[in-house]
Amino acid sequence: MTTFLQLHLLTAYPPSNPNRDDQGRPKQANVGGAPRLRLSSQSIKRALRLSEPFRQGLAGHMGQRTKLMVKVILDHLTVGGMEAAQARARAEEIAKVFGKIEPQDKKRPDAIQGTTLAFISPEERAFALELADRALAGEALPADKELAKNVLRTADGAVDIAMFGRMLADNPDFNRDAAVQVAHAITTHRAQAEDDYFTAVDDLKTRADDTGGAHLGEHGFGSGVYYLYACVNCDLLVENLGGDRELAVRGLRSLVRAIATATPSGKQNSHAHRPRAGYLRAEIGSAAPRDLTGAFFAPVGGADLFRASVEALERTAADIDRAYGPAAEATEVMDVPKGQGTLAAVEDFAASALERQDA
Repeated sequence: MTTFLQLHLLTAYPPSNPNRDDQGRPKQANVGGAPRLRLSSQSIKRALRLSEPFRQGLAGHMGQRTKLMVKVILDHLTVGGMEAAQARARAEEIAKVFGKIEPQDKKRPDAIQGTTLAFISPEERAFALELADRALAGEALPADKELAKNVLRTADGAVDIAMFGRMLADNPDFNRDAAVQVAHAITTHRAQAEDDYFTAVDDLKTRADDTGGAHLGEHGFGSGVYYLYACVNCDLLVENLGGDRELAVRGLRSLVRAIATATPSGKQNSHAHRPRAGYLRAEIGSAAPRDLTGAFFAPVGGADLFRASVEALERTAADIDRAYGPAAEATEVMDVPKGQGTLAAVEDFAASALERQDA
């Protein structure tokens, strides 16, 4: 049976704007008829991938999302001494396995990029440059299908690709289903964006000039206790990593530490928001996963929104277990204000998910 690791977090954010909408204001959602602040799944996953726990814990096993692989190959060929027009043709021939190449822009003839934001593993990058070296040596490149097999040999060494998946429309055989699902985070209580009206003063102005500001501006911000849910299909994670269980364990440990400490970085210089999860509930089991967002469809209230959120979450988990049977075979909780548990203990617990698989 499939083993799932489920993570439920409550994090108190100060006044901040970590994830902006198209107007530069905090993203929002209406849940249970009440306005909430929201952090998108995409912004959270990017924050996880860029976090120190991922960079340090998974060094050498991280992919890159880019449209610019064709430029990387072109620069490699140019430095290697290939004539410009030929180098461009060869670079496009190799890089098209990651997606179509944008037509050449007459206004910017030197610009070159793909149409697809492709998720590329370190091995695939190395294989693409290996083919470039063969082209520099005068060797003919393989035909299209063989070319794809040569470059897109594997993404098995990239943990972030294994976790968050990828889609290559032109080469679907090399797609990856995501082993980690991450929900949009929402505030557990009513919350709306506020407006900050600000001015900036010219340091060289004197009172003889005028006393007004040199710049006027406005930006949105908000604060609240956010609930975040993530679910890991441990079997699929190991499969996506080519059966490398040791690397999968490193991935689970890095994920737990990152999800508790990383945050989208929008307007961080203006607000210095660097919250850490105050509550983290980790569950391991083979039952069908379930999130606990329903705990907050009726927004919590009272003087202590954080404690009210914890109580609502735990009550809902108990209610679901009573009605459906246990959702997990084991649970580990870190409740910071209560002095219960540690992040290190949750990491160890998450790593044990693969040991339970073997049992």
